[in-house]
Amino acid sequence: MRLMIVTGLSGSGRTTAARVLEDEGFYVIDNFPLALVPQFLQLNRDKPLAQSAGIALVMDVRNPHFSGEGKACIETVKAAGYEPDILFLESADDILIRRFSETRRRHPLLNSEGLVESIAAERLMLAEMRNMATAIIDTSSMSVHELRASVLRHLYNDAGAGASMGIRLLSFGFRYGLPVNADLVIDVRFLPNPHYIEVLRPQCGLDHEVARYVLDKPVAAEFLQRTAAWLQFMLPLYRAEGKSYLTIAVGCTGGKHRSVAIAEELHARLVADAYNVRVSHRDLVRER
Repeated sequence: MRLMIVTGLSGSGRTTAARVLEDEGFYVIDNFPLALVPQFLQLNRDKPLAQSAGIALVMDVRNPHFSGEGKACIETVKAAGYEPDILFLESADDILIRRFSETRRRHPLLNSEGLVESIAAERLMLAEMRNMATAIIDTSSMSVHELRASVLRHLYNDAGAGASMGIRLLSFGFRYGLPVNADLVIDVRFLPNPHYIEVLRPQCGLDHEVARYVLDKPVAAEFLQRTAAWLQFMLPLYRAEGKSYLTIAVGCTGGKHRSVAIAEELHARLVADAYNVRVSHRDLVRER
């Protein structure tokens, strides 16, 4: 099992890095008592954490014994048969000062000497841990999304790798209002409407006859080709930007015929391209 240790300067992005690891399936423990780390690892060895990509321990100067026992803790972990991957985050002093000013949070070492002195003292306390690090990330000029990409790049050697983004395709009817949670809205009311075909009116987009009426039109075929290509371009960019889920709403007038058929077809194409996608139909029951 992979063991990550996240450490570094306060205000440099440890919490963000820990959340990225948690999203990737790691069992994350923040500010865990150092003295209990060997016992916890032994417990995990006896009874491994289910469905966990690994363990990530956030260790820093909030722990009163970190300065004197941090290195000893790492050595104990190694002696237990683990090879910890130590991720060290840092940032320039002026950036840290600005971040603490913006968030109005208290530095864990803040005393009567002030913030500048506290940051300097923390750098000194963490110098040994920094020398042991397997990766050092300077977040001075990084946005949250850039930091996330850096952590993923360290994990997988690819910022776009990792847990797949969950995609939800949702058909709906415009007469009942837009879905409030939609990230993208696709309007298919330009397609021929089966509602005006008497034999098709009672059916829905899940029925073969309706699906064929909608999908076999040349305009529908071209629309699906262009939309699928557009999604193939956009989805990796959303994933790289840090989205863990995306809702794509497909709407027609009532949410019974065209939107259902198109959503089902897009679902089949995205599944074929190995995307993690599910489909649901908000207004189908209401229309029926």
